[in-house]
Amino acid sequence: MKQQVEVRQLREGGYVVIDDEPCEILSISVSKPGKHGAAKARIDAIGIFDSQKRSIVQPVTAKIYVPIVERKRAQIISVTGGVAQLMDLETYETFELEVPDELKDKMEQGREVIYLESLGKRKIERMA
Repeated sequence: MKQQVEVRQLREGGYVVIDDEPCEILSISVSKPGKHGAAKARIDAIGIFDSQKRSIVQPVTAKIYVPIVERKRAQIISVTGGVAQLMDLETYETFELEVPDELKDKMEQGREVIYLESLGKRKIERMA
């Protein structure tokens, strides 16, 4: 799910869709309007799910998509190798996600994690 907003409404730390990938905004720099044109904004962002840096340049009056990023809680059912089987605590849906390297030693059955969900993708963010 995503919604459209004007570029001028975006803020650092917010989210934006670049190349069909939800990204967190690292910095926004706005140039002054020229003699024959509108002010332009350069947005530098990093992908939420793939950690790739991306940047775009758009007029500040242009419409751009902003992803709806949800933080949800899940319980760990099992951990096998680098993959954890999780159960969402609201919908009781079960699914598997890759475990981030910094959390591999903390993952154990029965504990809760916070995960991000946006545009059909999921990622474990941290322990609850």
